[in-house]
Amino acid sequence: MAENGEGLGTVPEHERILQEIESTDTACVGPTLRSVYDDQPNAHKKFMEKLDACIRNHDKEIEKMCNFHHQGFVDAITELLKVRTDAEKLKVQVTDTNRKFQDAGKEVIVQTEDIIRCRIQQRNITTVVEKLQLCLPVLEMYSKLKEQMSAKRYYSALKTMEQLENVYFPRVSQYRFCQLMIENLPKLREDIKEISMSDLKDFLESIRKHSDKIGETAMKQAQQQKTFSVALQKQNRVQFGKNIHFNDRIPEERNEVELKRAFEEEDENEEEVLTVQDLVDFSPVYRCLHIYSVLGDEETFENYYRKQRKKQARLVLQPQSNMHETVDGYRRYFTQIVGFFVVEDHILHVTQGLVTRAYTDELWNMALSKIIAVLRAHSSYCTDPDLVLELKNLIVLFADTLQGYGFPVNRLFDLLFEIRDQYNETLLKKWTGVFRDIFEEDNYSPIPIVNEEEYKVVISKFPFQDPDLEKQSFPKKFPMSQSVPHIYIQVKEFIYASLKFSESLHRSSTEIDDMLRKSTNLLLTRTLSSCLLNLIRKPHIGLTELVQIIINTTHLEQACRYLEDFITNITNISQETVHTTRLYGLSTFKDARHAAEGEIYTKLNQKIDEFVQLADYDWTMSEPDGRASGYLMDLINFLRSIFQVFTHLPGKVAQTACMSACQHLSTSLMQMLLDSELKQISMGAVQQFNLDVIQCELFASSEPVPGFQGDTLQLAFIDLRQLLDLFMVWDWSTYLADYGQPASKYLRVNPNTALTLLEKMKDTSKKNNIFAQFRKNDRDKQKLIETVVKQLRSLVNGMSQHT
Repeated sequence: MAENGEGLGTVPEHERILQEIESTDTACVGPTLRSVYDDQPNAHKKFMEKLDACIRNHDKEIEKMCNFHHQGFVDAITELLKVRTDAEKLKVQVTDTNRKFQDAGKEVIVQTEDIIRCRIQQRNITTVVEKLQLCLPVLEMYSKLKEQMSAKRYYSALKTMEQLENVYFPRVSQYRFCQLMIENLPKLREDIKEISMSDLKDFLESIRKHSDKIGETAMKQAQQQKTFSVALQKQNRVQFGKNIHFNDRIPEERNEVELKRAFEEEDENEEEVLTVQDLVDFSPVYRCLHIYSVLGDEETFENYYRKQRKKQARLVLQPQSNMHETVDGYRRYFTQIVGFFVVEDHILHVTQGLVTRAYTDELWNMALSKIIAVLRAHSSYCTDPDLVLELKNLIVLFADTLQGYGFPVNRLFDLLFEIRDQYNETLLKKWTGVFRDIFEEDNYSPIPIVNEEEYKVVISKFPFQDPDLEKQSFPKKFPMSQSVPHIYIQVKEFIYASLKFSESLHRSSTEIDDMLRKSTNLLLTRTLSSCLLNLIRKPHIGLTELVQIIINTTHLEQACRYLEDFITNITNISQETVHTTRLYGLSTFKDARHAAEGEIYTKLNQKIDEFVQLADYDWTMSEPDGRASGYLMDLINFLRSIFQVFTHLPGKVAQTACMSACQHLSTSLMQMLLDSELKQISMGAVQQFNLDVIQCELFASSEPVPGFQGDTLQLAFIDLRQLLDLFMVWDWSTYLADYGQPASKYLRVNPNTALTLLEKMKDTSKKNNIFAQFRKNDRDKQKLIETVVKQLRSLVNGMSQHT
């Protein structure tokens, strides 16, 4: 029962599977058959049974179908057999027709092949034309490249190469000739680099040779720009000098001539103004820069250019060994440097990045340090002030030129202040010789004037004012000698020379005024003072010359205020300005006068010594001559004459000289008495010596120089007078009794001096004739003398012990 049940259940399922197998696509048969195996047990066997049954059914149906259509098949075979003969005939006919067609088409085939061959050739020609049209631009561009290379148009050649590589070569890269061209381009680029670098080297060599011309042109242009302003300054300066007293002004005619000349030079220079582009062809630099930029190697070019220019800068900055000997040496040095930096400034502004402002500033700072060191070293050898002045003008022009191109030049103007000190030193040396020549040519006599014209000539040279002299009739004399106006003129010329250096230094009028006054002070306090002192100490300068020198210095000192006015009118700076330097004329000439006065005292004393050396006393004479010695009278006459010359000196100087002379004469006479070589003195010699001292006292009382009060001058001989009075009156008791008292009659007699003289008069031998009369008449006096000598010795010894 169970089996039947299973069988009933599976039959419809097997039929369904068979239907799916028959109706579905073969691709889906697998899953359908798999379901047979996945079903109930023994399902496969049952399915196979079912399948066999189904096959038998289909065979039966096929057999029925064949039986049904068998007669028709037989009929069809019969029909085919009937047409076989006709088919064979048809085959023969078709074969024959085909043969005929083949024979007839042979010629057509030949022609067709010709046509095909022509068409292939035509296609090939078209292809070739197309390819040639593609290659022709490449060949034309390459030909153009060759022409550009031949014409040295290297920058255009590089552009052509760039077009070939980027546009044309990619179109024909498959061809061999293109590969050859591509391989040749790097070599062409290297050739262009080498050629452009060679052009740059030629340019650098050329620019080194023409730097001086470039610098000269640039400095000339800078000078042209300054000409007009400088000319106007000179014209305005004429107005400042019109009211200066005694011709102390800037000559108007000279300024007008300089102004006219400045305008004429400016007009001439304006006719042709050259620029650096007119003098230098910068195209090699531009080409080389563009070429290296296109090649992507711009940094290499920049480094090479800067390195080479730095080397050239060092060569330019090297001075010649004899540069300091002439101004042309300095000019060549400056023009080369200016030319170098003008070129660099041009390169800075017309190229982008080849040189930078930082690079030019570094180069300029290096050059400026070298320039300052060179100028400081070489200018120290310059001893000619004109050369130093020309050097200053060149430095100013050099600085102004480079400042116009944007280079800082403050250090150059600082250097000019150092050179200014050196310039002043050279001026001082020059004026030392000028002053020396003036002093040597002077006759040291008052200037004689015979008419009004000569008077005006002197007044025009020297600011002298004396109403009393103006009232005097001709002929008359100025109190000073010829050296005074000459010195005054030379001091003004020195101020002019010093002013020349101060111009164009971009300094204020106050600073220029201060510089002029300081340099003038140096001239007065050092140069003129030194020349005066050397003059005063010269052996051939006598007392008369010294007197005239003192008079001259007095007038020069008074003229210093006119020199200050002269400087004030030049700089237009009032003397009341707080920082205005004053002239030291007062101290300068005061020192000279003191030296001259001291030299007068010295020479006067030397002259007195010369007369005293002529003294020829007979120290053993028994009686005096009754008159003063001849040498002394000659000395007194000399003193009278010389003191008459001293009337032109200031009163105190003449009085001091007279007092010094009397004191020196008194001292010399005293030393004559106390000379250690003088062993004995007679009373007659003392009396004769007393006559000479009396003449000295008479001379002192005659007031040889006015201004002494009472017997002041006679006091110079008071020591001699008291000593001689003591020996003449033989008042030893009074001397010894009053010694040391303020009211002593012989207060100025020194015990040591009295003892020395008394011992010379003492009878110490038989040859002593002084006290012979005393020994005969009264031996008590001899004892008295010995007693006085002992007392004097005791007094002297007591003084020594007390001291």
